[in-house]
Amino acid sequence: MAKQFEINGATAATVVVTTVCIYLAFIVLVRVMGSRVLTGTSSFDLACVVAFGAILGRTVLLTDPTLVIGVIALSTFVAMQALLGLLRQNSALYRWLNCPPVLLVADGILHRDNMRRAHVIEDDVRQAARQAGARTLGEVACLVLERNGALSVIRSSRPVDPWLTADVLAPLEPPPRR
Repeated sequence: MAKQFEINGATAATVVVTTVCIYLAFIVLVRVMGSRVLTGTSSFDLACVVAFGAILGRTVLLTDPTLVIGVIALSTFVAMQALLGLLRQNSALYRWLNCPPVLLVADGILHRDNMRRAHVIEDDVRQAARQAGARTLGEVACLVLERNGALSVIRSSRPVDPWLTADVLAPLEPPPRR
C-alpha cells in the first residue's frame, strides 16, 4: 500500500511532460481530423472514443501506475484544460484551437464538399433534419456542423439572421441545384 504513495522527482516530471505532450497531440489530432471525430454516432465511433481514452490514460500513467502518478496526471490534465480555457479568451487562438462551424446545407441544398471534409454523411444530415422537425430538405435554411461536433438546424420558416452564421465556414462556391 505504501508503494502507491511513493514517487521521485524524475518520475513526477516524466508524468507531467508525458501528459502535456499527449494532451497537445490530442488537440492537434482533433483539429486535423475535425470535431466530428469525438462525437459518437455509431457503436464503432463510441468504441474509438473509448479506445482514445484508454490510450491516453495508459500513456500518461507510465508502465507502473500508482495513486500518486494518477493524481499527478489528472492534475496536469485539469491544469492544461484550465490553461486552454484561458487561451480560448483570445478569439484568434480560439478559432485555431476549435474547428470552425461548417455549413452543410443551405437553402435546402447539400454542400457535399463541406460534408466530405467534415466527415459527415447524408444519413447524419437526414437525422438532424428529422430531429429538427423538417419534413423536406427544402425546409432547412441552414444545417451546420458546430465546433463541438453537433449538427444544428435552422428551419426556413423565417429569414436567417446573418449574425447567427457569421462564424460559419461557407462553401467556396454554391453547389449545383439538385
